[in-house]
Amino acid sequence: MFENLIGNQPVKSFISRILESGRFPNAILFAGPDGIGKKAFAIETAKAFICRGCGFNACGTCAACQRAGNFNIPKPDKREDFKEVFFSEHPDVGMIVPFNRNILVDAIRKLEGEAHFRPYEARARVFIIDDADKMNDAASNALLKTLEEPAATSFIILISSRPDSLLPTIRSRCQTLRFAPVPIAEIEARLAAAGKFSAEDAAFAARMSGGSIAKAFSVNVEKLRQARDAMLGVIENALAGNAATILQTAERMNDAKNRDDFEGNLDILESLIHDIWLLTNDSNPEALVNSDIGVHLHNLASRRESTRISSWLTDIELMRERFAVNINRKIATDALFISMAT
Repeated sequence: MFENLIGNQPVKSFISRILESGRFPNAILFAGPDGIGKKAFAIETAKAFICRGCGFNACGTCAACQRAGNFNIPKPDKREDFKEVFFSEHPDVGMIVPFNRNILVDAIRKLEGEAHFRPYEARARVFIIDDADKMNDAASNALLKTLEEPAATSFIILISSRPDSLLPTIRSRCQTLRFAPVPIAEIEARLAAAGKFSAEDAAFAARMSGGSIAKAFSVNVEKLRQARDAMLGVIENALAGNAATILQTAERMNDAKNRDDFEGNLDILESLIHDIWLLTNDSNPEALVNSDIGVHLHNLASRRESTRISSWLTDIELMRERFAVNINRKIATDALFISMAT
């Protein structure tokens, strides 16, 4: 039933086994990086409970399966809209999504009520909570009531890229499935098959995706190459001690019009630094994310010792952690770049 989803074969096998055994838990947590297909897996799993005629191996083609996968989620313009459970075209498959950065407690309370209704058409009801780590304390405590007294015919699938942010009491009541990044070769093959990328661009987008199929498909290859060139310039100027030049890049990164690209640029910078660190430790060039510019990176690696390069990676991770407590992003970027250049 997961034929159209790539990657995470162990997860596919495990879900299939517990479905066939009849031991699917009332609450399960799909944990793993963003964009690797957790939501798609959750929807396919939900279809297994509502498919007409294929046991617990959803066919994906019957009317029930088709309806279960069709959701109409509104744009996050009105807070009131997100106080509800969004049902697909099938009345036994519902989803809760955040309003901006928060899952509203009203939506969780609606789920609590809906979870105790018997299925309308299927053998069970399935509720998906996307970005479950965005529940605040009130929403989390409301969900706990449902998890503590689960209805026999309702199943809840939580999705999170930050499972440690969930309350321990919620995690303890869920069986956790860990999802891994999708292999680069599988992403490249899927991109090439889609016909939207040249072979060269498909290979580049796949390498730069970080194992995220969603990120690979949404990427603007030309813009991505320009961003990598800019981050490569940061490293080159840092190695040359040109702090003033890279501070100009920091200014552009933090400009309001580039705000949405900041995290992506930081990811690219980190991937370049990591590749250089690998080369300073005589790693296989084929292991590089940016293998197409491996010679250039090797030249850069020869200009700085391994311990200094590794400290850059530590500084980036520390900066990411500080973002979680709302540190000023411009100040943090300036501090990082000055540290790199000294």
